[in-house]
Parts: sequence; structure tokens; C-alpha cells
Amino acid sequence: MEKIDVAVLGATGTVGQKFILLLRNHPYFEVREVVASQRSAGRPYTEACGWKQDIPIPTNVAGLRVKSIEEQLQSRILFSGLDSSVAGTVESKYAAAGHLVISNSSNHRMDPQVPLVIPEINPEHFQLIYSQQYKGAIVTNPNCSTIFLAMAITPLHRAFGVEAVNVTTLQAISGAGYPGVPSMDILGNVVPYIGGEEDKIETEPLKILGALSGDVIEPVSMKISAQCNRVPVYDGHTETLSVKLRSNPSLTEIRRVLEGFSGLPQELGLPSAPQKPILVLDEPDRPQPARDSWLQNGMATVIGRLRKCPVLGIKMVILGHNTVRGAAGAAILNAETMVRQGYMKNGEHLPKGQRRTPIPVPAESR
Repeated sequence: MEKIDVAVLGATGTVGQKFILLLRNHPYFEVREVVASQRSAGRPYTEACGWKQDIPIPTNVAGLRVKSIEEQLQSRILFSGLDSSVAGTVESKYAAAGHLVISNSSNHRMDPQVPLVIPEINPEHFQLIYSQQYKGAIVTNPNCSTIFLAMAITPLHRAFGVEAVNVTTLQAISGAGYPGVPSMDILGNVVPYIGGEEDKIETEPLKILGALSGDVIEPVSMKISAQCNRVPVYDGHTETLSVKLRSNPSLTEIRRVLEGFSGLPQELGLPSAPQKPILVLDEPDRPQPARDSWLQNGMATVIGRLRKCPVLGIKMVILGHNTVRGAAGAAILNAETMVRQGYMKNGEHLPKGQRRTPIPVPAESR
């Protein structure tokens, strides 16, 4: 399979850097363009970027000239880690020009014709791209905390029916981008407010778990109440859940359903897919961000402390890596799924009405 040229929008930021890191040596994609604000444009990436990752900048990217968001791009797929203050108009502009924009930004997530996808859960929602008015298309992944919540409740909803969820998040400072939260605000402290987060967590899962009906998503009927906190943890979002189910399964049945969950990425053996998308731990003091956020290469949802709840029925603690599965890794997995499902043919976005055919990928790439 010939690699598809891709660009990273917002390439110098926290999520943009994670895109660069996760795309190194990728079997499907090759980073050909890096895009950032005007103040970074024109400089080599290695000079424009204050690199904060654990390994050096990949050599194939280090010397690339940073392009501004005003420039035309040649890459077929654009991974967007842009800040929401600019992402909406920039992503629309590039989609109108014919690019497939796969975005981690929040601006278009709730647009009726824009897919909001976790490919283990709702890959059929990719079909919404054919109802968009762009020459290209926009696809989004959810908010970082939403992803782990949706991964945990989806198998429960399918097996037993979820009526209500009460969730409290303990979100890492890396979720605020670099430099994050001022040290005098976060060290030894908990900040019980993250702007816009609670609304995202309460609404996005309803679209994700909704049913595709023609060109419309019918939201699932479920009540979600969220409270969000910023905590002095570098990476890894922890969430505590209480869940009300329609039926009354045993904890053994609930665990069996959670551990047995998998989806299309696992079936296809996609490069970024975790072998087990949900891991259930037995230790009474797990999961912990410092010990468990990198399980399955940072792409798993880790669940622990599964027990009865005297108010809603069951409760648990969940954890995920917020800048990998909660951001860049989620977008890359969406792109891999679209390629393997045939939404891209020879790297080009298929027009509405054209039949999709899966693109074979060499066995060594799986």
C-alpha cells in the first residue's frame, strides 16, 4: 500500500506534537506538511516547535518548513490539533478545498452532518460525510474524557441498557495544553472547573451512541451528569462513575461484558488499535495515571473498582491517556478505519454515492 500524504494542523502544540510522535513510521501515512500559526510559519519545524515529547523529533519532520493556516496544502488527509479559537473556520476552509480533515478540535463535533466517531462504537457514522456540502469532509473524535466514558458505558448499554450516569472527572494538566495550568493554581490543589467540559461530556455520548437514520443521528435516550476537575497529574484522565442500568446484572456479568468488548479496529487489526480496548483491573487501588495510562500503548480504557452502588446500581473508576487515546491517537485510529473501510481510494476522498470497497493492507502492516 502506497502511503498517504498527511499534514498536521496546529503541529507545534501539545496535541500536534503527539500527532507527529504517533505518526512516525506509520504504515499508512507519511507526514509531508506541518502547519501552525503565522508566528511559526516559514521556519523549520525543529526551530518553530518547543518539542516536549519523550523522544527526539522524527528526522523526516524536523526539517519541514512550517506553513501557515493561510496557505494551500497538498496533503490529502489533514490531522487537526488546532485550538478551538481558530479551528472552526480553518477546518471548514480546508474541507471546502477538498481535504479530508480529521479533527481533535471541538468546533464541529455536534454539527448534524459531521461524524463524531469512536470506531469501536459507531464506525457507521462515517457515512455522514456524504451529506456534507464540502468538496472534502470533516470527521471528529470526541472530547478526551468523553471517549473513556463512552467506551465504558457502550458495552453496558448494549447488554443491559443504561438509563443514567453520574461522572466526576479528575483531568490531567496536559489536557490544558502547554504550558498548562500555572503552578501556583494547580500544585497541591484541585481546580473544580474546566470551561465547557461538563457540557461536552453530557452531550457528546448521546450522539456517539445514537442511531444513524439516513443523514441524521438520532441521539440515544440517556441522562448524564458530569462534574469536571483539573488535578496535578501530568498525563491520564481518571473518572469515577455511577451507572443506572435497566436490568440488574451481577458484577460477574458486568465484568464479562466489559472484558469481552471489541469492535471494528480490532477486527481489522489496525495499527493503532489496542488489542483489548477495555482492560479491567482487580487491584483495589487501581487504575492509577502514573501506572496504567500507557497500557496498550496508551490506547486502552482501563477500568477498576467495579462494585455495587447504593444509589444508581453500579460504580467504577476508569482511566485513559488523554493526549493519546483521548486526542491524537483517537484521530489517527479514525483515519486508519476510514482507509481500511474504503472511504479513501488511492488517497482521494470518495464522492457521494460511489461504492466503497475495502483497501487491502499488507499483512506485515497489521
